[in-house]
Amino acid sequence: MDASRVTLCVGGEIPRDALIALYDAVGWSAYTAPECVDDLQRALDNSTYLVTAWDGEQLVGLARGLSDDVAVFYLQDILVRPAYQRQGIGARLLDSCLERFGHVRLHILLTDDDEDVARFYEACGFSDTCKLQKHRLHAFVRMPGIDLG
Repeated sequence: MDASRVTLCVGGEIPRDALIALYDAVGWSAYTAPECVDDLQRALDNSTYLVTAWDGEQLVGLARGLSDDVAVFYLQDILVRPAYQRQGIGARLLDSCLERFGHVRLHILLTDDDEDVARFYEACGFSDTCKLQKHRLHAFVRMPGIDLG
C-alpha cells in the first residue's frame, strides 16, 4: 500500500459499510455486532473531533476524541487497517487530533496492554502513568458489567 496516496478528512459522513469494515479489519468486532452498530454510529456522531484516512474510496483509518476544549482531550479510538499500519498513517491521525487540541491541558487515552501499542504512543509523546516519576499520577477506570479484577 502506498501511504502517500492516503488523505485525511476531518468530520463528514462515513458510509456504514466502510465503518464496519474498518472496525472489523482491526478486530474490534464488539463495535460491529448487529446490535451495536447503531451505538457505534451514535458514538462517532457525538465525538468532539473525528478524522478519517482514505485511500481513494476506501476508509483505511480513523481517530476520534472527546474534549471540553479547555482542560481535557480524551483520545477514544485510533485505528488503521492492518495493510496500512506502520506507514505513518496512525501518527498522522493522532497529529491531527493533537493539533486540534494542542491548547488543552491534558491529553489522555486508555488502551490495551500491548507492547507495540505502548511503543507507538510513547513515540508520540505519551507517558504510561505507571512509569511516571516526577509527576506521579494514577489512572482509574470503571466498566460496568465487566470484571476488571
